[in-house]
Amino acid sequence: MEMLLVLGAIMACLGVVLGAFGAHALKDKFASPHYAAIWETAVQYHMYHSLGLLGLGILSSDALLGASSMLSWAGYLMFAGIVFFSGSLYVLAVTGVKKLGAITPIGGMLFIVAWVLVAISAFA
Repeated sequence: MEMLLVLGAIMACLGVVLGAFGAHALKDKFASPHYAAIWETAVQYHMYHSLGLLGLGILSSDALLGASSMLSWAGYLMFAGIVFFSGSLYVLAVTGVKKLGAITPIGGMLFIVAWVLVAISAFA
């Protein structure tokens, strides 16, 4: 699906920008190395799942799997996972507001469900 390719490319670009921003502009601004590590984790998962979105875009345009609604759902759940998981960690890293940590597992669960849908669609 073209939209997944577009989302994947945009999210990958944003992941690179945020990774560079954290490494350069924020490196001396984090309250502790712990928050810098949180930022790095956010960027890692952001990039992994951006690549996942690109892969889903390619798979859903492939004749083997076709434009499966399950792959579309997986892509949109993956995108939402980036927003909830990485987004909450980015904000936590710069603000130190620990209550945001309650949002992060929602994003993790969205990632898990997305990958399960990818696996199921391979067998459908």
